Amino acid sequence: MAEKPRHIGIILDGNRRFAKRLMKEPWKGHEYGAKKIGKLLDWCQEVGIKEMTLYAFSMQNFNRPKIEFNYLMKIFKEFFDNEEYNNKIHSNKIKIKFIGRIHLFPKDVYEKMKELEEATKDYDDYTINFAMAYGGREEIIDGIKKLGRNIEDGKINASELNEEVFEKFLYMNSEPDLIIRTGGDHRTSNFLAWQGVYAEWFFLEKMWPEFEKEDLMKCIEDFSNRERRFGK
Repeated sequence: MAEKPRHIGIILDGNRRFAKRLMKEPWKGHEYGAKKIGKLLDWCQEVGIKEMTLYAFSMQNFNRPKIEFNYLMKIFKEFFDNEEYNNKIHSNKIKIKFIGRIHLFPKDVYEKMKELEEATKDYDDYTINFAMAYGGREEIIDGIKKLGRNIEDGKINASELNEEVFEKFLYMNSEPDLIIRTGGDHRTSNFLAWQGVYAEWFFLEKMWPEFEKEDLMKCIEDFSNRERRFGK
């Protein structure tokens, strides 16, 4: 029997469809989704999950309608400034990291991200990685570019290149044990293309705002009963 997962990834899908069910504008669903993240922090701490990676905004999401994009940026800023969340982050020593091409965000959103990373960089009890302006293929391409510059500068010998060396040039070198996707779709959608190769995947029909503690516990229970052979 496998042990409890240390690192969980979640694709936070279904916010817009949830809002449509409530007869509201699609982008209003992101408000419900943001509120659910606060509850998720509590649940993961209760069961001893030390690290989470949350797929909050993909590279493709930049193509959303302008009104929705602006609304999302407003939600992000409010979330980063939320006193309750910030108190929870600092009192529980949660390190916050943003993985992706975050320089593409508006300046005020980008600066909020960097401030939060700087304020929590020395915490090591828990880690939350927000995948924003993120894409798994983009991450690998960016890693190759960084690696290439290091080879050109003579810092790395190409003959010494292996997986362990390459991982150092990715946005994140921690690998999730378990990945959950809400929203009913059964695809990986460019999430953690490198790090998720041996993760156990769970696809839920529930929309992200509908996700509850019992759903998390069921995924963890099922994970614990899977035999992880890692190709052996």
